[in-house]
Amino acid sequence: MAMKTEYTEKAPTREAVDAMSGAVVLDFGTNWCGHCNAARPFVDQVLGPHDGVVHVKVEDGSGRPLGRSFHVKLWPTLVFLHDGSEVARVVRPTAAAPIEAALAQIVPRG
Repeated sequence: MAMKTEYTEKAPTREAVDAMSGAVVLDFGTNWCGHCNAARPFVDQVLGPHDGVVHVKVEDGSGRPLGRSFHVKLWPTLVFLHDGSEVARVVRPTAAAPIEAALAQIVPRG
């Protein structure tokens, strides 16, 4: 079962994100966002079983440098990275399928 974590203001720097290795999902949103709260069960369902995937929930907003560097416009935006490079992106998911499809691009099937 996935642990419900809140979006945090303590975002990594873009340089730190670019240096991350392996599968990483940056989840941009806010704790009070209705779209974010609606998507949370789908995000938790898909990412919860994948211990090898780093899931970083970043509180986003005007002037927040990490979100701006990824050109985030709508919440939630999930950016799927492999070894620091963006591979896929899902904006405002309303089902698990698009999240699963994006995750399959950064997690090797085994």
